Amino acid sequence: MNLPFLEKLYRMFSNDIGIDLGTANTLVYVNGQGIVINEPSVVAVNQKTGRVVAVGTQAKEMLGRTPGHIVAVRPLVDGVISDFEVAEEMIVYLLNKAQKKSRTFFGPRVVVGIPSGVTNVEARAVRDATRNAGAREVHVVEQPMAAAIGIRLPIHEPVGNMVIDIGGGTTDIAVIALGGAVRSKSLKIAGDKLNSDIMSYIRNEFKILIGEKTAEQVKIAIGVVVPGRESHEASIRGRDLVTGLPREVVVTDDDIREAISQSIDHLVESIREVLETTPPEILADVMHRGVYLVGGGALIKGLDELISEHIKIPVHIAEDPLTAVARGTGIILEDISKYRDILIQGEDDLPPTK
Repeated sequence: MNLPFLEKLYRMFSNDIGIDLGTANTLVYVNGQGIVINEPSVVAVNQKTGRVVAVGTQAKEMLGRTPGHIVAVRPLVDGVISDFEVAEEMIVYLLNKAQKKSRTFFGPRVVVGIPSGVTNVEARAVRDATRNAGAREVHVVEQPMAAAIGIRLPIHEPVGNMVIDIGGGTTDIAVIALGGAVRSKSLKIAGDKLNSDIMSYIRNEFKILIGEKTAEQVKIAIGVVVPGRESHEASIRGRDLVTGLPREVVVTDDDIREAISQSIDHLVESIREVLETTPPEILADVMHRGVYLVGGGALIKGLDELISEHIKIPVHIAEDPLTAVARGTGIILEDISKYRDILIQGEDDLPPTK
């Protein structure tokens, strides 16, 4: 049977699916339908039976509210798989949900976005988990590269583009030209770290204990990294560390800024480090074209202004920054041969090591 015929058959009776596998949220793109799933990367597991109770939004609602034998776990930590079996269950759920409306006879062809700087072993774990979940063919791409494609930057041209993808577990900084990363850096300062900074600050300053969900809500509601003319405040409830009873306190945007300032400084310093080692011609392009922010962290109020002030380069928040990577995986799927060079090569073609 010739290959073009097989390819046509696969296209007729299977799906092409792009996955932005994130520490906090996972987005799924189906060719011809766009983004069909945007759910938290959380799985609830019954420890007595070992069975998965819930995945995604349903499981996130259980965080911190489950009985002793049910635990809500995140199968990805800092952008890499920390619990292989649970990650596989999550990918099975996502693939099944994404293909519910389509008639398929073959497993889907999948492109998965993962953080830059992951090891071969970590990339292989993603590939294996996706293949075990039922994918026919799996390709892996670095998230900043997928994001650059998703926001339609001319990655194959001889011009420098800088993308900063601030996710839940990692921030990926990449300078891209001619279809490759000229300079890149991945750091574990992202949404989750900022939530943890807020939890620590509230515990130390107000002597109350709050959960991750509350920290995230207050960060979204009043988190601003540049002092503004107006002051914002929010009420938060937690457990008093002295009495052990519930207590409500009012926090301001100044408190949140103070809480996350160290992490934000570290992030800005890392961006400077990448720029300092970028070749001058490419740096000139970046200065002219500006820096693009993608990912959930791009929505932190005033972050674009703060980074721009420190690096003296215009900073743009990409349109719909949360979906940039997922959209990029979709564009790759439309013409895999065009983007083959940027995909992380698998070890499948290598001879087995003895």
